[in-house]
Amino acid sequence: MKKILIVYASAGAGHRKAAEALYNYIKDNFPQVKLELVDVLEKTNLAYRTIYIHGYLFLINHAKWLWGFLFWLTSIKAFEKIDSLISLFIGRINARGFSKFLIDEKPDLIISTHFLPPEIAGYLKRKGLIKSKLITVITDFGVHPFWITESTDIYAVASEYTEKILLEEGVDKKNIRVTGIPVNPKFSLNLDKTVLYKKLDLKPHEFTVLITTGSAGIGPVENIVKSLYNHVQIIVVCAGNKKLFNNLDAKHYPNVKVCGFIDNVQEVMAVSDVVIAKPGGLTTSEILSMEIVPLFISPIPGQETNNMKAMQSFGIGIFAKDAKTVKKLVLDYKDHPEKLLAAKEIIRKIKKPQAAESIYNAIR
Repeated sequence: MKKILIVYASAGAGHRKAAEALYNYIKDNFPQVKLELVDVLEKTNLAYRTIYIHGYLFLINHAKWLWGFLFWLTSIKAFEKIDSLISLFIGRINARGFSKFLIDEKPDLIISTHFLPPEIAGYLKRKGLIKSKLITVITDFGVHPFWITESTDIYAVASEYTEKILLEEGVDKKNIRVTGIPVNPKFSLNLDKTVLYKKLDLKPHEFTVLITTGSAGIGPVENIVKSLYNHVQIIVVCAGNKKLFNNLDAKHYPNVKVCGFIDNVQEVMAVSDVVIAKPGGLTTSEILSMEIVPLFISPIPGQETNNMKAMQSFGIGIFAKDAKTVKKLVLDYKDHPEKLLAAKEIIRKIKKPQAAESIYNAIR
């Protein structure tokens, strides 16, 4: 019986969500496989884990410029080798528990949706301490050098755009599979909009804009709602931003539905014509699966700006720098439905909703 570890890092929700989508697909369709889902940070020391998670959240919420600088600095070609050695050294020192776990478990396959696990596992493999095949699932459309390790057997990537970057970095084409990023299968369901309009208490056939703000609730959302509520129907998902939720809820804007955390995001996506969102890798893949036209706001410098560039290379995903720009773009789509249809046609060509199945088929 094959033993497969699916490993993620709980720094940002996207890595976990991709790992869970892949885990659930294999568990549901191949019950004979011995399968385990692991958070690599749970097997590091407490100080490292705390700094890794909370440091990341602090930077993207309060010092995006610094995050962008660090992302840029560690992407410079001339520094790649030393950056890799420093990263590996820090990882080895602080992830000894993960190393011991891999040596004890001896998995046949290690599938990672974060760059830290293949870095550690690759070192163990080169030392002959494990013999596992390493599969790295890159959860963004761009590629930071940290994702690339010499012992990775297969890279599962989001798109042909991503594949091109890996090829330019010297990765052999035979080690790359263009699979898409795994998302929950609920984003591929054919939902009845008539039923959903009634369930969600929305006006049917109104041009509807969904605003999502990421797990931290980031972006100029209040200004966007204020500029649009007289023109379109709006759904706002505030996630964990209680201040945003309370401010919008107190305004009692007509045609605006305000939500906090929800577990039916696929339903609000299904009734929406345009989504205003941050360009995270998982968020973007979910949007593509649901065939909604995206406008991007407040990207995190680095991975999210690269995701946005990837979408723009396909002809979708315009960046809106402020509420005024958002209003102009949304009303342009509303007044010119042919533009909306053209964007949806692009999405149908590039979406990869069966990524989990494609990844498993690639490693079988």
